Amino acid sequence: MFDIVTKNKRIIQIILVLTIIPFAFFGLESYTRSMRGGNEVARVGGVPITQQEFEEAIRRQQDQLRSALGRGFDPKAFDTPEMREGLLESLIAQRLVSAAALKGGLTASNEMLQQLIRGMPAFQRDGRFDEATADALIRAQGMTGDAFAARLRHDVAVGQLTQAISETAIASRTVAERLTRLQSERREFVEAFIPAKQFHAQLRFDDAQLRAYYESAAAQFRRPERVRAEYLVLSAEEFARGEAVTDAEIRGAYEARTSQFAVAEQRRASHILLKAGADAKKKAEEILAQARKDPPRFAELAKKHSEDPGSAEKGGDLGFFGRGMMVKPFEDTVFRMKEGEIAGPVESEFGYHLIRLTGIQSGKGRPLEEVRNEIAAELAKQKGDRKFAAVAEAFSNMVYEQSDSLKPAAERFKIKIATTDWITRSGAEGLGLVGHPKVLAALFSQDVIQSRRNTDAIEVAPNVLVAARVAEHQPAAQPKFEEVRGEIESALRAREALKLAEKEGTSKLERLAKSEDAGLKWTSPRTVTPRDRGQIPADTLRRVFAADPQRLPAHFGTALGEEGYAIYRVLRALPPEVRDESQKTADLANAIRLAGSEQFDAWLASLRSRSDIEINRANLERK
Repeated sequence: MFDIVTKNKRIIQIILVLTIIPFAFFGLESYTRSMRGGNEVARVGGVPITQQEFEEAIRRQQDQLRSALGRGFDPKAFDTPEMREGLLESLIAQRLVSAAALKGGLTASNEMLQQLIRGMPAFQRDGRFDEATADALIRAQGMTGDAFAARLRHDVAVGQLTQAISETAIASRTVAERLTRLQSERREFVEAFIPAKQFHAQLRFDDAQLRAYYESAAAQFRRPERVRAEYLVLSAEEFARGEAVTDAEIRGAYEARTSQFAVAEQRRASHILLKAGADAKKKAEEILAQARKDPPRFAELAKKHSEDPGSAEKGGDLGFFGRGMMVKPFEDTVFRMKEGEIAGPVESEFGYHLIRLTGIQSGKGRPLEEVRNEIAAELAKQKGDRKFAAVAEAFSNMVYEQSDSLKPAAERFKIKIATTDWITRSGAEGLGLVGHPKVLAALFSQDVIQSRRNTDAIEVAPNVLVAARVAEHQPAAQPKFEEVRGEIESALRAREALKLAEKEGTSKLERLAKSEDAGLKWTSPRTVTPRDRGQIPADTLRRVFAADPQRLPAHFGTALGEEGYAIYRVLRALPPEVRDESQKTADLANAIRLAGSEQFDAWLASLRSRSDIEINRANLERK
């Protein structure tokens, strides 16, 4: 039950290195931190969640949202009481699960940790573990090697507990089939759009109306604090662009790593699996005799007898695979067989296998010309990394020691000083690296603003440093009416135009309810399912499926913000989409995952109800 590492090693490696670990805290010292009630957002079983830890969690969450939403991200829109409450609940859940794992004595051995760390792809160079690369990536996360190992040990233990609880859930095929039917329902609909812009031309406002709107929504037009900034970027990637790679270096690297550019041998096999039991081996031998007597019947026998749901319906076919992709006893047998041969019974942790080898793809090497650009880019990157490592400390020292200007560092390291337009604490579109939260926080610190000093050299990504300074600063202010008159008129026009669009939309819905012609231009019919909603919003999808299938067509409308108003006509309910056997198997696996998730949520809710949890509302709401 506790074999999460061996079963999911690849997934764990990717999660631990490339993403923020869900159960990672702001340092493991949280467990031994002294009591500081005034700085606590919550206390779970006597262990505090500090204000600093909570704010760091908010920053990580906003980094993730910024990556997902890009230019559409607005930190203020997501820093709401509901978001803060939800994030705190997440931290509380993490603490509860972590404490339960520690109490249960779950852990990972030193040997297991070493195997995991050495096997992480991000820590490898030329297919082998590289200690320097690992150290650099760990430092980029703000940790020492010991802290990273401690966090990894902790997260493996939490993963063991999570898997153990989730695996106790049972999802029947009946439940899976019901979920499949619900998710496979289809609806056909059309839509019509009433744009708000069509009403703009007819709207006129006098000064009294504009002033009244300005006074009622003054905060909407308040100018936030903002700065213009200068900055330098020191990056290994930029150094790599200027590094020449010779043909001799490329050829030497190719010859030194020939095996890396080889395409390994692949084999295709079919199998019949009988799970271990009292008579499993005897039954396997009987089926083996039938298969050897009439080899073409192997697929038929697999469909009839195999207990592997993923391959039985396909006649036992497992497709092509290379070494390291199957359990060892199975793999060793397959790579000793001749094409067309039938072997077995082979015992593994899953039971007894009868194997038929159906195809062999020989391994081959990729020629130098095919991989030349790939090698050249890698060698240039290595040179850039080395050059960055050689000058990073000197760059950091110079921007700190000569803090009244970026010019000395720019001249010494041959970097062009870049400038920004006006930016606020929440950033702006197209800022790039200067928009990183750490850089913005430094630029808007009182020391940098008041003394006009350089910021420190800030690491915004592995092998990327940014140093900046404030060139011009404007404090937050309420502009005069005359200064923002145009903005006021645009905002008021948008609001009133939306009202008119909603009014017209409501009128047309009333006409449709009376079976009258509403004069709408409908789009071409579209079909959606709960699992595939296309481009329509989730709330609209719910309303599409909420329409009574026995009383179609049905109509409803929804406001689209400043864009206008949309009216939807649900035309008909179509037969559910047909699912083949592989899709049904995937549906069953999804049902099992869902049941496991619900099982874990129920356990967590029970654990929370029995735990001593205190929340400091004042600190939770403090920004």
